[in-house]
Amino acid sequence: MPISRNLLLASLSASDGAALQPHLRPVHLEHERILFEAGDEVAAIYFPTGAIISLVVGLSSGEMIEAAMVGKDGIVGASAAIGGNIPGNRGIVQLAGTALTCSVDALKSAALQSHTLLSALVRHEQTVYAQASQSAACMAAHHVEARLCRWLLRARDLADTDNLQFTQEFLAEMLGVRRTSVTLHARTLQQAGLIKYSRGRIQITDVEAMQETVCECYGTVKSYYQALLGHTHS
Repeated sequence: MPISRNLLLASLSASDGAALQPHLRPVHLEHERILFEAGDEVAAIYFPTGAIISLVVGLSSGEMIEAAMVGKDGIVGASAAIGGNIPGNRGIVQLAGTALTCSVDALKSAALQSHTLLSALVRHEQTVYAQASQSAACMAAHHVEARLCRWLLRARDLADTDNLQFTQEFLAEMLGVRRTSVTLHARTLQQAGLIKYSRGRIQITDVEAMQETVCECYGTVKSYYQALLGHTHS
């Protein structure tokens, strides 16, 4: 699998990409697979090429709320290679698909030998932190319908498809709301012609209208990643 399918890898300098290439192997990640738990060591690094990973916060009630979404424009587990190997979130596969994986030691070794690679990884982690901060503000300030649109558009961008396989239960967990709330707002979006929803599958039918409905956080997070991918080997 070519590294170009992950935008972060593709944005690296030729020498940094070449240094990582021998350590990368393709894997398929199944839906709801847990890659690591909060407080446990990260066992492997993932560069999604089709899969989408959610970094979620677990509560004592058993609820999970998404802090950040990582896909083809990022890396999962990078902090283990450049800092402490104790993640603050659970990493769970929200959309099944492909990824490239390598060991923590392999990425750490490559980063220690390249200032530009280390800098790119640090910038990525700062971008994930910024996304998580934006998500927290979004949950506090924006209506559920706008947040649902933000979530669906971000997932669409990362999956490169208008057809997304998500259950209402999973959407409710990621958004930190009740399933009945997701049902209500998904029905509203469907009646407005923005989506078509059947059990476990959502088709975005009017992207432009959804972009008008979405909150500002979608564009803000998108700009974070555009900046990251435009400056990784500066």
